[in-house]
Amino acid sequence: MSETRRQYDPEFRAGAVRIVAETRRPVAEVARELGICEGTLDNWVRRDRARASG
Repeated sequence: MSETRRQYDPEFRAGAVRIVAETRRPVAEVARELGICEGTLDNWVRRDRARASG
């Protein structure tokens, strides 16, 4: 049985990353509040940091 991957719009992703960056709260805590997988949010945050530093 296969699972359907959830699609998140760019505004939601950017907002989630912004929450982590501006509040300096743990990714796990923010992900729990938003109802998304911690690993997913961690990936978004890492990509954002890499883009900002690169």
